Amino acid sequence: MSKDSNLDQNYVPPKVWKWESENGGKFASTNRPIAGATHEKVLPVGKHSLQLHSLATPNGQKVTILLEELLALGKTEAEYDAYLINIGEGDQFSSGFVEINPNSKIPALMDNSTTPPTRVFESGSILQYLAEKFDAFIPKDFKAKTECRNWLFWQMGSAPYLGGGFGHFYHYAPFKMQYPIDRFAMEVKRELDVLDKHLAENTYFAGEEYSIADIAIWPWYGNLVLGNLYEAAEFLDVASYTNVVRWAKAIEARPAVKRGRIVNRSWGDVFLKERHDASDFDGLELP
Repeated sequence: MSKDSNLDQNYVPPKVWKWESENGGKFASTNRPIAGATHEKVLPVGKHSLQLHSLATPNGQKVTILLEELLALGKTEAEYDAYLINIGEGDQFSSGFVEINPNSKIPALMDNSTTPPTRVFESGSILQYLAEKFDAFIPKDFKAKTECRNWLFWQMGSAPYLGGGFGHFYHYAPFKMQYPIDRFAMEVKRELDVLDKHLAENTYFAGEEYSIADIAIWPWYGNLVLGNLYEAAEFLDVASYTNVVRWAKAIEARPAVKRGRIVNRSWGDVFLKERHDASDFDGLELP
């Protein structure tokens, strides 16, 4: 065990925890134990009814992929404006954003086609809202619909172990600690095995029909097995989960996924910080 992995062994928690200093790591400057706005800022409003405020993290990609899939089906009322929320700079704590999502997490959506306008927050809730609004990507068969929601809620409950658990301690923490890395690597590999066993007998998560369950799971676990998340593909031996890899590659190839995954991205070789029209993709070499 390395010296760094022993650094926390002498820590004794106080009787009552107090916020006395930044907690270290990449997001230390924006982490805090209280809710609410830190500054006043009115969010921009574009020309479409659907106004998305987000960032192309896995949770953000879920919504932009679904919106692009809806548009690919010809659902023209799913046209949207997507504005960048820079979570590293604390944009999620603006008064305008907190009005949409009091939890200050991306993505957040306003639907101005309703009276009064409808706010929708939490990525799973947004996926369900849009799928129901446009009657797409949720199976009609009741059993398949239930299976779709089983896996949608599986993702919402499981991904924090991949992101806030494994991803934080393996990729973002200021130093490596063996115990949390081992703990969360074990859980992520168990999750991948759950997915792999299901996909051995199913094309998609709700069976043979592509749905919001796949759209929710792919940005996390699809990106992971494709080597796009936390630089952890070799460490987790993701290639051994052959059914997940097959599924991930099939979804990666969808044109709407290629578009949706880069919306509200501000890094890398191909990105689209804001999206207001399909023509915004013109000239971009999609990944």
